[in-house]
Amino acid sequence: MGVVMFYHLTTSSLEETARTLLARSQKAGWRVMLRGVDVSRLRALDRFLWQGADDDFFPHGMEGSPHDAAQPILLGQGQIANGAQALMTIEGASIDPVEAASLERVFVLFDGQDEAAVAAARVQWKAVTGAGLAAQYWSEASGRWEKKAG
Repeated sequence: MGVVMFYHLTTSSLEETARTLLARSQKAGWRVMLRGVDVSRLRALDRFLWQGADDDFFPHGMEGSPHDAAQPILLGQGQIANGAQALMTIEGASIDPVEAASLERVFVLFDGQDEAAVAAARVQWKAVTGAGLAAQYWSEASGRWEKKAG
């Protein structure tokens, strides 16, 4: 059983934070499911991940192709279909504590400027900790990421 890590975004963009965490996941040798609730937002992330230097390349695909199972990073709204060891959620996408317990890592990225997003993250925190999963809360309020709880 891994750790559910909550990232309270106040300075960094979702895209840059996702890029950093995806790079760490790749270094660890993990496949990642990036789960969102809005297809247009996932498509924007898809385009973003294709940009950047060659050494900053993230092989990935959008859910729904015949190659979902082969994708190192799969962007979508559904269940893990690529054998991922890590799950990244954005915009309050669902986390099932049973699913989370089987993963090495869950990254929950939420917009600290959006009260609804903060409230949703609190509900998710209570659900995962209530299920006995290890959780960490990370804040960048000081200007750099710091673990504040967990």
